[in-house]
Amino acid sequence: MSILTDDKKEFLALKANNIRTSIIESLVTAGTGHTAGPLGMADIFTTLYFHILKHDPQKPDWVDRDRVVLSNGHICPVLYATMAHAGYFPVSELSTLRKFGTRLQGHPHREYLPSLETSSGPLGAGLSQAVGMALSDQMDFGPNTSRYIYALLSDGELEEGNTWEAVMLGAKYKLHNLIAVIDRNNIQIDGYTEDIMPLEPLADKFESFNWHVIVIDGHNFEDIVDAFNQAQAVFGRPTVIIANTIPGKGVHAFERQYEWHGKPPTAEEGKKALMELRTLAGKIKSENE
Repeated sequence: MSILTDDKKEFLALKANNIRTSIIESLVTAGTGHTAGPLGMADIFTTLYFHILKHDPQKPDWVDRDRVVLSNGHICPVLYATMAHAGYFPVSELSTLRKFGTRLQGHPHREYLPSLETSSGPLGAGLSQAVGMALSDQMDFGPNTSRYIYALLSDGELEEGNTWEAVMLGAKYKLHNLIAVIDRNNIQIDGYTEDIMPLEPLADKFESFNWHVIVIDGHNFEDIVDAFNQAQAVFGRPTVIIANTIPGKGVHAFERQYEWHGKPPTAEEGKKALMELRTLAGKIKSENE
């Protein structure tokens, strides 16, 4: 079980802020990409890579590593930024996001960046991939396998029927080594999820499919760590963590605005966003002195 000390909470908060800074910088340089989702999921990714995951950036093919499957590949700026800060590749490489010939494609491509577990882009496919990995592990190592498969999904992609086929299969095979995390930010590219295709009552739906359900504040590090600890203690069925997040988190002008789902900041908007994040970093440090 992972214990979260006050020092570690401060570390994670500052690291998430640095990752948000890198997201903004890379998007401004690219001039294209998605803003709201990456900023909103920075706290989840930070907690995973710097507190929860069993992994080794120096040995990305380590056979006993946990697996991270990013289903909503368009939020890859947060995945790339987190992996860079964790040491998988130089932070300076983030400036190549979406450039011709880059390893950091607009959607993750595992053949270009071997430390990725999957290529993603078509929404709704990631949970099926993760179910396959979790089932394969149980077939190879038995029900007591110590490796976890983490599937990161958007709420908008739950409109895809393929997702619910994976939900049924995960329950059928009692894949307790499968932990799904839903970015419940309530937006998609053309509006708010509850206007386009309502998802609620979302927790009840997963419970009816015999999944263990945990609902959390996706920006509270204690909530996030407690959820992962609880998920790892569950046996006999998969777990879904529904993380309520604020799209665009950390930059007031971007928060909760669905228009920021699929566009990058301009140079001037990026400058203002970086100033706000620097101010936030100072506040985090002062609160913990």
